[in-house]
Parts: sequence; structure tokens; C-alpha cells
Amino acid sequence: MLRSLVLVLALAGGVAMAARIEVEPGLKGPASALEKARSLRRERPDELIEIVFPGGTYRLTETLCLGPEDSNLQISAKAGEKVILSGGIKLGGFIVEADGRWQARLEGPPFQQLWVGGRRAVRAREPDSGFFRMKGVKEEKLQNGKFRQTVEMEDDALRWLRDLSPESLEKVQMLAYHKWDNTRRFIEKVEGSSFSTIGEDMKSWNRWDTKSGLIFENVPAGLDEPGEWYLSERVNPDGDPDKPLRYIPRPGEDPKQSEVIAGGLEKLLVIEGAKHVSIRGISFAHAGWYCPPGGFEPSQAAAPVEAVIQVDNAEHITIEDCEVSGTGLYGVWFRKGCRDCKLLRSYLHDLGAGGARIGTMEQGMATSGNVIEDCIIRDGGKVFPCAVGVWIGSSGGNRVVHNEISHFAYTGVSLGWMWGYEGEGAKGNIIEGNHIHHIGNGLLSDMGGIYTLGPSEGTVLRGNRIHDIVSYDYGGWGIYNDEGSTGIVSEGNLVYRTTTGGYHQHYGKENIIRNNIFAYARDQQLQFSRPEEHVSFHFSHNIVLWDKGPLWSGGAQGKGNFECDSNLYWQAGGGGEITCFGKKFSDWQVGGHDGKSVIADPGFVDPATGNFAFKDPKAVLPLPIGPFLFQDAGVRGAERWKALAKEEPVDWKVFAH
Repeated sequence: MLRSLVLVLALAGGVAMAARIEVEPGLKGPASALEKARSLRRERPDELIEIVFPGGTYRLTETLCLGPEDSNLQISAKAGEKVILSGGIKLGGFIVEADGRWQARLEGPPFQQLWVGGRRAVRAREPDSGFFRMKGVKEEKLQNGKFRQTVEMEDDALRWLRDLSPESLEKVQMLAYHKWDNTRRFIEKVEGSSFSTIGEDMKSWNRWDTKSGLIFENVPAGLDEPGEWYLSERVNPDGDPDKPLRYIPRPGEDPKQSEVIAGGLEKLLVIEGAKHVSIRGISFAHAGWYCPPGGFEPSQAAAPVEAVIQVDNAEHITIEDCEVSGTGLYGVWFRKGCRDCKLLRSYLHDLGAGGARIGTMEQGMATSGNVIEDCIIRDGGKVFPCAVGVWIGSSGGNRVVHNEISHFAYTGVSLGWMWGYEGEGAKGNIIEGNHIHHIGNGLLSDMGGIYTLGPSEGTVLRGNRIHDIVSYDYGGWGIYNDEGSTGIVSEGNLVYRTTTGGYHQHYGKENIIRNNIFAYARDQQLQFSRPEEHVSFHFSHNIVLWDKGPLWSGGAQGKGNFECDSNLYWQAGGGGEITCFGKKFSDWQVGGHDGKSVIADPGFVDPATGNFAFKDPKAVLPLPIGPFLFQDAGVRGAERWKALAKEEPVDWKVFAH
């Protein structure tokens, strides 16, 4: 049902009228409203057209697509009302079995994501938390150009798979965790304590090995915990599909009261070639992803994975006060040729991949000048653990400011997509005032709160609060300047409770690290890996506070061309001699570093619990250090918005190690 109300408004400068289209809930409501808007556009090409949705849930049967003809358009929720555009499939017909499990026989296509009562259900998996370890891996090349990996497992890891029928075994998915990547594959066969799988060859820089972990998903016997589900995809002898869905309810769930929704459409909104489009107050939910037969090969940051809201070759697109939740993919992507696009005050959570993306993996796609501001972006990687909170590829001049970014298994903010010094890179980006925390979750390695790559002259990382960066193995850093990072200024940040250092530079050029606080890394406080002839970095006017381990460490062994001076160091708790790359601090100074640095207690109130205020605000530090800019990190705005940012995701520990 569709109601159209055309309003004539007097706008400044003599700009023409605005047309308002109001729709009522219904399966064809969104598409019908869009067709009406296009009809009005033909009559009034210069008008602002508004599509307003009254409160309700609108089920999408196909992706909403906006093109150049949809420019100068506003899509919004009616003031004060909740509007959900859902790509999911509502399920029903459940019966409660004697053991309390729910069961329903379903028609229609299979799915791999499910939500019950608004919470993501866990596809039956083993182990229920953490992962199994590989004992060994052999690889052979097949005649078709593919590769077979045969994986030797722990003694009891395959007991869940040995007795499965071929039909059930072929639906089991292996999800491997190796360094910074994940590989998702189907199982070829199981023999004794090993299984085999077929796909691409393992890359030399990131092979599966004895440190690699894995889980098995869609395992019938793995249906053993509340919140888990299993969908059989058998075919009966008569040829009819038989897809019983079984679910173990969480406490308090009732099949008559709890809405059950399966993931359906992968993308809900695609914008291509439009200008001046505003999306306000809309919730986008229940967008699924179905694993193709070849699985998902490893890719850093899940870079090939697309987004529920995807924008290309567009200008002045604003997504404001929106919500994206319950996805199989990334949340929002300003991809190719996007300029002056904004994601503002929006809530992205319960994400199959990561949160928001800007730019592409390729050079020259003309994406620049975009903004992600005051958003809550968290609780991702449910399908692709290697995805990141905010990703900027080969794109410059963007701003990521005052966001809450947390609970991702790989990295908080990833910036740049060039390994080395060639190309345009990601220059002139501003990453400022963000609260980035609980990154890594003990699942992946070689990651950071903020991670950078390649030429980035003019890029500034300023006033961010970064903490609780927990890697599985090596490489849980706060700020991580990886390969070729160039011309980046990191200033006024607070970094604490990291695994392998508050700051790390692999190799780079002319980076500046000044006026930051680095505290309480587990293994060492600072790392530097590869020396080069040019100046690698300038490290000055920082406070470093710790209680154990070396100050500096890493493969550079203190060699190379870098400047380190005028810092304040304090090893609390009588931790012993300060060492830098295995040298006593006095020998380090003789070698030309930290001649003007000071060893002194900075006088923080309670740094062990994250309180880095000074006990005496009027006290003068023995060195000119500061200003510190992290005090207002995180989202701004209404108190309820700030309170939401402080909440912990309900189920994130299920997906942590």
C-alpha cells in the first residue's frame, strides 16, 4: 500500500520544491516507493524527493538499487519511529522435542546465518570455544591445478567427523586460523587422524602449521550448546528435499515468542552513480552469506568481501543515524569513485565481516574526501574473522574520527594497501579521537589497533585511545606501521595493555611518533624490525610506562637510521635494568639514542586500570611532553549514544579464544 503526498516548500535561493512519498509496511513497499520517486523525478527533475517510512519491518526480496536517476533523494524513517529493512527470511512452524530442542521442516533455499530473538545463533561447531590445533600439513598439486592439503590433527579432533555420511560430511566447513588470515574450506575426506581439503596452494608467507588452529562448522554432533543450530540438507529417497532445522534454545527463549530469521539477501542497498542521496534513521538487518563450493581463500582483512550497503561512483552520499546489524558481509563500503560521502552516528554491529570501508585495493579509483564519524562499530568477524573494523585501501584525504571500534579478531583500523614504497598509497588521511579496544580477541596474529601500509604522507593518527590488543601468537600492537609506511604522524595517542608492544615499525620511512603514552605491553614496549639507509622514524617526547620486559626489541637489533630522544621512561615495580635491543640503557645512550630522555615516574592516578590522569594536574614533567589528545576519544553526542558505546557485545566471547 502506497500513499503519495507532494509538498511544495519554499527553499533558500529559489531552489525548487520537495516531494514527499510516504509508504506503509508491506513486501513491495520500498520498491514501490522508489518507482514513485522516479516517476516524480521525470516530472520535476530538480526537486528534492523524500521517501519516508513509518515504523515497521519491511522485508526485501531483492536489493534496493539506486542509480544516477535517483540523485537528490532522501530516504528516512518517520520521526521517532523504528524502521527495519530486512533481507532475512522469517521462519516458523517449530515444534519442541522431548529434549527441549526446537525443530522445523523448511522449504526454500538453505542458509548459513540464523537469528533468534534478535541474537545471532551459532552454527553447530566444534570445539564450542577456541580451536583445535594442527599437528602437521602436507600439500600436493593435482592435475587440475588445484592443491590438496592433508592435515594431521590432534587425537580426538576428528571424532566429530569420522562417522558422518558422505552427504553430511560434504556440508561440513573447516575454518582455519593462520597468522593474520582465515581459510574456509569444505572437507574432501577423513582418514584416521587426518582429513583432506582441496583449494589453492598455501602461500609461503602464511602457511598452515602447528601454530594454526581450526574449527569445524555445520557438524551434526556439534549441536550440543544453547544457542546452536543445525540445518540438514538431505534429499529423501523420493527426491524431495528434507531440511529439518534444529535449535537448542537459550534460557527464556520460546518458539511462540522469539522471532526466528534466516539470512537471505547478501546486499540490501547498492548505490551506483548517484549524487546527493541521504539515508537517515533506517536499520538494515539480516543480510546473509552462503559459502560457495570453493570456500573462501585467505585474504588479509577479508579484502574481497563486499558490503551490505555498497556505494560506487557516487558523490555526497550521507548515511546518518542508521543501523547495520546481522550481516554476512561488511557493513558499509564507499568503494570506487566515491567522494564526499559520509557515515555519521551509525551503529554497525553483529557483523559477518568488518564494519566500514573506504576505497579499493587498486590504485587510481578516485575515492577521496570521505568521512566516518561518531559511529559505533563493533562485534564483527562472525563469518570472516580476519575482517577489520574500519578499512581504508588506496584512498586519501579521508577522515575517521571519534568512533567506537571494538571486538574484532584482526585489526581496528587498517590504512593503506601497498607493500613497499611505490604507488600513491593512502595519503592525507586523518584517524583521530577514536576509542579502539578489545582487538584480536586471542584469535589472530600480526595485527594492531591501527595498522598502516605503504606511502601515506600527510596521514595523521591523533588522539586515539587504544587498549586491550590481544593476539593469539606474535604481533598484538597498538600502532603498527607495517611494510613501506611513510610520512605518518602519530601524536597524542594513549596505547595500553597490548601483547607485543604499544608501537611497532616493521619498515618504513620518515614516520613521526611524538607526544604519546605507551603503557603496559606484555612482552616489550616498542619494536623495530627492519633497518634501512633512510631515516625510518623519529620517536620523541613520548611517555613509556611498563612493569616488565625490555623497552625496545625486534629484528633490527638497534641498527638502522632512526632518531629516539627526549622521552620519559618509567619501569614501575622495580622491574630491574632498562634494556634496549639487549643493551643496558646507558650503553644505548652511548650509541646515540635518548641522550636527553629522562627516567622518572610520570605520576598517573591509576594507570594499571586505565586511569592516565595526572595525580597533580599542575605538576610539570621534566620534559616538554604533550599535549595529550585522547581524553575525549570515542563517540560524541547524546548521553544515550555514549552509554550504548560503553556496552559490551552480548555474545562476543563465543567467538573469542
